[in-house]
Amino acid sequence: MIYQVEGDILLSDAAAIAHGVAANDPMDQGLALALHQQYPAMHKDFHHWCHQRHPKPGQVWVWGGVGGARIVNLITQEGGYDHGSRPGKATESNVRHALRGLKKLVEKEGFTSLALPRLATGVGSLAWDDVSPMIEHELGGLAVPVYVYSTYHSGKKANEPDLPR
Repeated sequence: MIYQVEGDILLSDAAAIAHGVAANDPMDQGLALALHQQYPAMHKDFHHWCHQRHPKPGQVWVWGGVGGARIVNLITQEGGYDHGSRPGKATESNVRHALRGLKKLVEKEGFTSLALPRLATGVGSLAWDDVSPMIEHELGGLAVPVYVYSTYHSGKKANEPDLPR
């Protein structure tokens, strides 16, 4: 079941938080920056994984941290492997492939809930009206609650219905 919620995704009690990035993303903007600041080891490990695997858009990588934190990095944007290159824009195709990978990951890992932002609409530059139906289509059939943080309110905990305790 997908729930549209309002609040700060960093305060989510979901089993995993997913967000969109580019390969080798510097994670210096938006939610990626906040996650980088909260979980600096995730950022370091992500770059190590990128250098080892050279991921393509549409791929998914999950990081596990202290206290059971799970951050799912969805490669929704073209990434640069050149020094100083910036992440490219997201594409609907990349988002769709990443959401399919996310669905498989949630089922494989047995996540009991999932939180994600307005995926690929910030730095990724896609329109929410195009991305939201993709989330519904790809994740709507999951047997776990999916919380889409459609409106951001800094420091406000969202009401996450049906959250497994």
